[in-house]
Amino acid sequence: MKKILFIVAVMLAAANVTYAQQPQKKNVTTVKEAGTEKGAEIKFETLTHDFGTFAEKDSPVRCEFVFTNVGTAPLLIHQALTTCGCTVPEYSKDPIAPGAKGKIEVVYNGKGKFPGKFKKNITVRTNSTSSSVIRLFIEGNMTAE
Repeated sequence: MKKILFIVAVMLAAANVTYAQQPQKKNVTTVKEAGTEKGAEIKFETLTHDFGTFAEKDSPVRCEFVFTNVGTAPLLIHQALTTCGCTVPEYSKDPIAPGAKGKIEVVYNGKGKFPGKFKKNITVRTNSTSSSVIRLFIEGNMTAE
């Protein structure tokens, strides 16, 4: 009897582990239209901005990445992250309506720290159905004072 209970307990534990390993469904804002799924879609005008060569005294420098929600549902930007404190992205937390434009402003400030060539990336996380993670790039050459 003890062996049977032990075997049943092991089988239940194995079933729980197997179920826990299955991928969970993503929570995506979608609308059903004629049998197809549509949702928010983000489209950037450009994914890279080149500041060119500029003097350290002109730092910080700024640029904007303009995008459009080409989908059928409101677009949300969940995060815009960088790997360095010298690059700071700013964006609206409000939903972007279908057909509307938005922007992500990026400020690079390497003054007193990082003269020379640079290439930084900004990781943008959205609820876009086509690509929920997008990488934007800024690059340039900051000459020392």
